[in-house]
Amino acid sequence: MSETDIVYHVPVMLHECLDALNINPDGVYVDLTFGGGGHSRAILERLSAKGKLYGFDQDADAEQNIPAGDGRFTFVRSNFRYLQNFMRYHGEQSVDGILADLGVSWHHFDDEKRGFSFRFDSKLDMRMNNRAGRTAAEVLNEYTEEQLSQTLYLYGELKQARRIAAAIVQQRASRPLLTATGLIELLSPFVGRENDRKFFAKAFQALRIEVNQEMSALSAMMQQTPQLLRQGGRLAIITYHSLEDRLVKNFIKTGNMEGQVERDIYGIIPASLRVIDKIIIPSDGEIARNPRSRSAKLRVAEKR
Repeated sequence: MSETDIVYHVPVMLHECLDALNINPDGVYVDLTFGGGGHSRAILERLSAKGKLYGFDQDADAEQNIPAGDGRFTFVRSNFRYLQNFMRYHGEQSVDGILADLGVSWHHFDDEKRGFSFRFDSKLDMRMNNRAGRTAAEVLNEYTEEQLSQTLYLYGELKQARRIAAAIVQQRASRPLLTATGLIELLSPFVGRENDRKFFAKAFQALRIEVNQEMSALSAMMQQTPQLLRQGGRLAIITYHSLEDRLVKNFIKTGNMEGQVERDIYGIIPASLRVIDKIIIPSDGEIARNPRSRSAKLRVAEKR
């Protein structure tokens, strides 16, 4: 593993992902969360000269990790919600495998300028694509009290979401919330018996998900995968919290995000994907080496 991998991101369940994709050396694959490029480089090692790999990432910082001089690799500077459009643009009607690691890169948490972490007194940005979109500070200072409450409750699972939203609206009337330190000061009275770091992490997670519209992007991407995968093609998704894991689980099993089982006239569930194996989690050894992998869950499906 290179120094770049260590600084930017350590690929989670690397060997499990490679096995899950069941790689055909001559096949076409998509890494929807290129990041530090760890998963992509490992996939390229298993591809022949005829194989192809497309790596998606909307973060400009990820471009520094593009493997140099490898004609089999194409970098796509975009959110993965536009998966099918870009595959058509590049002339790919179907692919053999799709991988997505939905975790935030170490790089984002450790770069104080990006505002993802409560460890730094940084401006509240949190955009994966810092060239466009609304920042976390803009969400905090422009959303209605009801919008803030819903964001904190749905994406952070904070029981005191309504009270926190009211406190945000009250404070911003005289002093806008612009920095991580300012937000921590506002949140501190609401911590209660819960571990403060866990509490703050939930609040920051909620803002990050809202800023980047992560749930809608995941939903849009998942709905495109059955059409893009060729028969027998594999889908491997690593999730890190219950909200996204539920969406992935529901779609794989039922073909919709709500998990509603719909059967045809013969009583068959018309889902395009079938579950491969049980849910996969990191080994104790991997968690010891990379504690940030501890909440990861890998789900694998195959196109029928």
